[in-house]
Amino acid sequence: MPTSQTEKEFALYIVELMQSIGPVHHKRMFGGYGLFLEGLMFGLIADNTLYLKADKETENEFKDKGLEPFTYEKKGKPVSLSYFQAPEETLEDYDEMNIWANKAYATALRAAKSKQR
Repeated sequence: MPTSQTEKEFALYIVELMQSIGPVHHKRMFGGYGLFLEGLMFGLIADNTLYLKADKETENEFKDKGLEPFTYEKKGKPVSLSYFQAPEETLEDYDEMNIWANKAYATALRAAKSKQR
């Protein structure tokens, strides 16, 4: 599925907001974009919505704000991934984006470390 110009611009805007945590880049995947830092995916963009990686340590911070997990349908059933919608304030505030993007990247680091074991 091709992405629209609006989706491309949104992805570039998010990547720009995230540069404070390092050289974040995006890659087209699954009809949206994956967000990467140092080879680890820590965020995704789908339908012009930013989702950040979460785990047991951070999941409740998203849930407490009423944020939804990324879901898609597989064989007619909804499947949730360990990515939650980013808080609205992250889209307009560099400091908030820095905080939440760092949390998501730390989650990706923990996941990578546990896979190495």
